[in-house]
Amino acid sequence: MASHPKTQFTPEEYLAFERSCETKHEYFNGEIFAMGGASPQHVLIVTNLVIELGSQLKQSSCRVFSTDLRVKVAPTGLYTYPDVIVLCDEPQFSDEQKDTLLNPALLIEVLSESTKDYDRGGKFEQYRTINSFVEYLLIAQDRPHVEHHLRQGDGSWLLHETNSLNDTIQLKSVPCSLPLYEIYNKIDFSSDPIN
Repeated sequence: MASHPKTQFTPEEYLAFERSCETKHEYFNGEIFAMGGASPQHVLIVTNLVIELGSQLKQSSCRVFSTDLRVKVAPTGLYTYPDVIVLCDEPQFSDEQKDTLLNPALLIEVLSESTKDYDRGGKFEQYRTINSFVEYLLIAQDRPHVEHHLRQGDGSWLLHETNSLNDTIQLKSVPCSLPLYEIYNKIDFSSDPIN
């Protein structure tokens, strides 16, 4: 990620800049970071997830959001754009603009070569400080592979992984199950993904 030329910004300056900008940026610790584009496989996986989750949650109070809704990790000050967000409670926003969510339950990131370490490490560490956040999926785009993290009653996190298109991820934070063959619908693993 490339940093914006000014060295330090307040959260208010970041939000004013971001709301006037056509591209997306993350913000942390006074710095603004440009977000790169996504590969066709990345976009298709996100689309598959939104379709599958939206279909299963259609008759529930849960809401599914993708890529363009900003999340503020209030305890750490990170502003970011998860690939998919699901929540079943009433959404809480950081201000009257209602474009920065505070209370996600389920977050999903589709991994790319340039972001996978951050999504598994520093970003996940920050996400874990959100009280409402209880479930995290990390989805590979270059092969069938899903990492399913679930917060336990004692605050620890349990990891389940699968590599089989025949497996199904049973979500706990929302009444859904995600078959891997639906997550990866129309994905061609024989081609090289663009990261």
